[in-house]
Amino acid sequence: VQLQASGGGLVQAGGSLSLSCTASGSIFMTPYIGWYRQAPGKSRELVARVSSGGKTYYADSVKGRFTISRDNDKNTVPLHMKSLKPDDTAVYYCNWFPDADKWGQGTLVTVSS
Repeated sequence: VQLQASGGGLVQAGGSLSLSCTASGSIFMTPYIGWYRQAPGKSRELVARVSSGGKTYYADSVKGRFTISRDNDKNTVPLHMKSLKPDDTAVYYCNWFPDADKWGQGTLVTVSS
C-alpha cells in the first residue's frame, strides 16, 4: 500500500489548510501513519501520527493547531492545519511510522507573512 499526500497551497499566516493522505489500498489494521514535513535547508521531521485505533501524537511545534485523523473506510488520513505560521512552510509528506516507505514527492505548503 502506498500513501500519497495532496492539498498543499499558499495561505496567509493565521489561515487554515487541510491536507489529504490517500492510500492505494486498505489501511485497516495497518500500523501508525504519520505526516512529516521538510522545510528548506532542514531535516525531515514528524509532525503528527495516528494509530490504527485513532491514538494521536503531535510534535510540540504544532500541538493545538494541527489535527490528524484516520478514515479506515475511505483509506485516507487528513491533516487539518489552523493558525498557520510562516515556520510551517515546508513540503509535507505522509508515510508509515516508524518504518517509512519510499518517499513520494509530497505537497508544498507555503505560509506567507
